[in-house]
Amino acid sequence: MLKIADKIDQVGFFSLEAWGGATFDVAIRFLGEDPWERIRQLKKYIIHTPLQMLLRGQNIVGYRNYPDDVLIKFVELAAQNGIDIFRVFDAVNDIRNMETAIKAVKKAGKHAQGTICYTISPVHTVEHFVDFAKELAARDCDSICIKDMAGMLAPEPAYQLITALKKEICLPVHLHSHSTSGMVMMTYYRACEAGVDILDTAFSPLAWGTSQPPVESVVAALKGTPYDTCLNLELLSEIGQYFRELREKYYDPIKLIDPKAERVDASIIVHQIPGGMFSNLLSQLREQKAEHRLKEVLEEVPCVRKELGYPPLVTPTSQLVGIQAVMNVLSGKRYSIVPKEIKDYVKGLYGRPPAPIDPKIRKKIIGDEKPITGRPADLLEPALDKIPDDVRPLIESEEDKITYALFPQIAVDFFKKRKIKREDAKSGIPPERVAELENAAATAVAIAAYLTSLNGAKALTLARPRTATSNWVLAGRQAIAEHGA
Repeated sequence: MLKIADKIDQVGFFSLEAWGGATFDVAIRFLGEDPWERIRQLKKYIIHTPLQMLLRGQNIVGYRNYPDDVLIKFVELAAQNGIDIFRVFDAVNDIRNMETAIKAVKKAGKHAQGTICYTISPVHTVEHFVDFAKELAARDCDSICIKDMAGMLAPEPAYQLITALKKEICLPVHLHSHSTSGMVMMTYYRACEAGVDILDTAFSPLAWGTSQPPVESVVAALKGTPYDTCLNLELLSEIGQYFRELREKYYDPIKLIDPKAERVDASIIVHQIPGGMFSNLLSQLREQKAEHRLKEVLEEVPCVRKELGYPPLVTPTSQLVGIQAVMNVLSGKRYSIVPKEIKDYVKGLYGRPPAPIDPKIRKKIIGDEKPITGRPADLLEPALDKIPDDVRPLIESEEDKITYALFPQIAVDFFKKRKIKREDAKSGIPPERVAELENAAATAVAIAAYLTSLNGAKALTLARPRTATSNWVLAGRQAIAEHGA
């Protein structure tokens, strides 16, 4: 991203959504990168364009509610590290889960974008969404975003909703939609006719399917109309070409981009599953060797959603509904297996469902226990001062404290790997060679452990030397030799 960042900064976008949501978790869990450092690096090159993040209200960038002290400090540090616009949302559109986040953003002097999670159900009417937008405006939000995470917003409903919002609320309206259903370009044009102020797009090599529509196409389509963006199409095409070449690295041979997630799937209009959730379902079924049962799961999702009070399918409720649907299908008996997270949701710990939960399902999940009635976060104790003594030596900054509070287990592993990387850097071994050596070492250790199990010996513990990584490989080879290989 850094190599093309200055070009992107020249385009003149309203903002770049470059942080938050799942990107924080992915950086430390899979990439071994510090998400705070990522945003600082981007900010060095992107000077004129505001950086935007997706903030899950009281969930922050995680999958459960966090205490207020963690949320407030997170927003403060995010603002200091380079975030200018905070898109704040709550999975069930419960304003109580957004108030603290919005206040923290305003206190930091940044742009608070109050977000409506768009979905379709008997209770989610235009009037319902407008009333919620009024609550957001009353809390001093700077703009309103319609977050159509599943790409279900059709052209005419978009026109009606945006027209109503522009009439009732004197704030800019930002439309975020996905290409999944295939309707998005028509929806975007109708949104322009209704007076929408900002549209979300993606560069063409990373667009369509469960992503956004391509920025180049949207700019070209609006050229010469009353909604002309006046953006430089040649510059956009140059940037697009950069990502087109980079994309191949992730498409082939390592196949991190699933072709199924790039297709238009009009069935989403029925099952209402957003892109991230669809990818998760595919992954879960693949792990269970049950990809052939995807159709059954897709049919089960709307049933579970209805029974749970029509929550919008966005993180974390999309994961909750999706996991329950998978369990219902694979177990063969609905709600015979109920994850703790679903029980917490039914208890009200994720917020107030848009509609009442089916009484029979509620009883099946939590029995006669009464759900909570207050703000869920009020039940949580402050967490920032509760870092265990054995973790404190790994903490190097205020940002590290937040990372640990959000993802304790993953954070500790990340901190340890970070320390090892620095030792490797001091040893003078090139980073690509380090990765090669670590793969070899992991293989050597695995073989040694396997041979140990065959010989009935005690389990091996190979302590990695503090010196160069190559010594770790030698330790593995020695262990193999000792067991007769």
